[in-house]
Amino acid sequence: QVQLVESGGGLVQAGGSLRLSCAASGRTFSSYAMGWFRQGSGNVREFVAAITWNGVSTRYGDSVQGRFTISRDNAKNTVSLQMNSLKPEDTAIYYCAAARSYLPGDRRSYAYWGQGTQVTVSS
Repeated sequence: QVQLVESGGGLVQAGGSLRLSCAASGRTFSSYAMGWFRQGSGNVREFVAAITWNGVSTRYGDSVQGRFTISRDNAKNTVSLQMNSLKPEDTAIYYCAAARSYLPGDRRSYAYWGQGTQVTVSS
């Protein structure tokens, strides 16, 4: 089992940057693909980014491609999301999640979820 705790959310102006972190417990962290999702006012949990267990491959949602970067450090059991050029529409609760699949973009593939961290982008 994996327990996940997100941090790094906050209030930022449009055009600014934030870096989210997710700390994982458990000795099997390196065997999981990791993902970030977000849920805004529309109440739909949207795929943001994912990274393979070894950090070699990544994928991104269309709305964040080129602005966000996902990375992981298996030695520290952490996964991060660097968010640049933030827009008001990026405002959401951001969730970290773990999956046994290779590089899933579907939230149903993720077995473990954190509690989320709020990101608010002002215009």
